[in-house]
Amino acid sequence: MFRDPKEMAEFMKSFVPQVKTNKTGYEIRTKILEMAKDQCAMQYGFKYQGWEISQRNEGDDMVTKVEMPEIPGVEEILETAQKFYDFVENSNKKK
Repeated sequence: MFRDPKEMAEFMKSFVPQVKTNKTGYEIRTKILEMAKDQCAMQYGFKYQGWEISQRNEGDDMVTKVEMPEIPGVEEILETAQKFYDFVENSNKKK
């Protein structure tokens, strides 16, 4: 069976439910910032793919004006994070 009490204790840990503590405010804000960064990067990627497709689909004419989507900066990421945070805080309640 078990060679020693430690081995039995390790085996029994799998039957004990895991207690998950709540995240701290710092952890929540960090996760929201990560989500905002990912959202902005995804939007940029979609816009960039659309730009590439439109360049290929211009027909036989040579395109002289090229407009690429703007890469999101810190301000745009922070604005997006604030929107996510407001949603989490439910501060957009209608009064």
